[in-house]
Amino acid sequence: MGEEAAPVRINAGQVAGGHFRYYDYVMAAFCVILVLSNVVGAAKVATLGGLTFGAGILFFPLSYVIGDVLTEIYGYARARRVIWAGFAATFFAAVMCWVIVAMPPAPGWEGQEVYEAAFGQVWRIVGASMIAFWAGEFVNSYVLARMKLWTGGKHLWSRTIGSTVFGQGIDSLIFYPLAFLGVWTTEQVLIVMVTNWGLKVLWEVVLTPVTYAVVGFLKKREGVDVFDEGTDFTPFRTRV
Repeated sequence: MGEEAAPVRINAGQVAGGHFRYYDYVMAAFCVILVLSNVVGAAKVATLGGLTFGAGILFFPLSYVIGDVLTEIYGYARARRVIWAGFAATFFAAVMCWVIVAMPPAPGWEGQEVYEAAFGQVWRIVGASMIAFWAGEFVNSYVLARMKLWTGGKHLWSRTIGSTVFGQGIDSLIFYPLAFLGVWTTEQVLIVMVTNWGLKVLWEVVLTPVTYAVVGFLKKREGVDVFDEGTDFTPFRTRV
């Protein structure tokens, strides 16, 4: 078999409305990780090796890694579309949790208190998460897209890590006070907020080889390398 052709550098506007082979799969992975991390993992505080952190951090940073891949491969506009899809999916998950918890339990069923303990605060958590995610993910995507132009597409690690520092910083700064201030002590909120931000950035560093592999695979398969030259960076639209 012959070698695959190198990806062609193109302007983001040149692929508006085009179809990509793997874009839908990346979008699905992003939404699934986002919803499960927020609904299942966000409310639990864990301690491992003397380090206290929100349990959702084990998987939530993967959404930022996928966000990096989306912007790097498909450009800011398509990443923006996925961010809004994730936002809508998280909102639906919150509505579903609220309805299920609010429904009167059947006589003899003893799981209501467990459901309320696990999902009773989901509106506050998901509300805070949606605001934080929206702001943080757009900052992450914007910084990465701009840095790609500045670096001419070189030094991928600098873009993924640099965008995560800013994006996760905004996410953590918004999420933890809105979700847990008054539920946890102020000290605990600050400790978990700073610790989780550091761990998220560390996760990005650790997963850099994986990011390189995924980006390399997708660029070869899609056959393009999108640069956001002349892109409208407003977050308030979903068209590509």
